[in-house]
Amino acid sequence: MKGNKIPRNVLSYNLWMNACCEVNGVAGVESVYMEMVDDTSVEVGWSSLCTLAKVYIKGVFVEKASLVLESAEKKLNRSNRLGYFFLIKLYASLGNKEGVVKLWEASKSVSGRATCANYICVLTSLVKLGDIAEAERVFSEWEETCFNYDVRVSNVLLGAYMRGGDIRRAEALHHRVLERGGTPNYKTWEILMEGFVKCQSMEKAIDAMHRAFEVMKHCHWRPSQKIVMAIAEYFEKEAKMDEANGYVRDLHRLGLASLPLYRLLLRMHEHVQRPASDIYEMMKLDKIIMDRES
Repeated sequence: MKGNKIPRNVLSYNLWMNACCEVNGVAGVESVYMEMVDDTSVEVGWSSLCTLAKVYIKGVFVEKASLVLESAEKKLNRSNRLGYFFLIKLYASLGNKEGVVKLWEASKSVSGRATCANYICVLTSLVKLGDIAEAERVFSEWEETCFNYDVRVSNVLLGAYMRGGDIRRAEALHHRVLERGGTPNYKTWEILMEGFVKCQSMEKAIDAMHRAFEVMKHCHWRPSQKIVMAIAEYFEKEAKMDEANGYVRDLHRLGLASLPLYRLLLRMHEHVQRPASDIYEMMKLDKIIMDRES
């Protein structure tokens, strides 16, 4: 660009800093940044300072990152929320809860309604920092003002409850979402399934999986094999042959069957001496090669 007399702009400097981070590390990025500062045709704004801060955070230069973010705050556009949420994410990466809350409150001075994406950003940051109480306060604020109940917002808190093992609050939130007209998406069922399996509430996990089967018809998401097998192993342990058969057929129809899953079902059939020719047919259709055990 220099050789061809092509002027640099904010975007090209930001891209250059990111590239230098990968190749030359922090020193290379600082060199590019200083060149940007000296370039009178370019104004250093919050986006460039955020790029520099990300580099410092990646290199664990915490003090430098904090100073850069303070400078970035002074350059935020008071008529656009975008920059506020870049900074919120970076403050969360630094473990700075005060910075997250301060930028969130400051973002409210910008005209217009905060979007669901804005709420998801601040909720995710607060959950990452472990401040569930503050996340609940922000979530309640969203609930009071939302026109449409977007489950992507409630999923953030639902996931926090489940990961923390607080099944009671997770279920209470899920029921409240349904009452408010929220429609669970694939992530909702994934969170619930993983939480129920973790606490061994297997019948609830099975119900969530069956509800997820309906969602799978309309999206590319698929549950993890770990969850799929945990439910199958429960059927085997409890000798629930009919449920296991129906479960595997659903997974076969969705293209989610695997050799370990079929082996499990074959063991169940062997145990009760039931013919298994239909299982072999499904395995052929799924192009699964049998091993010695199967």
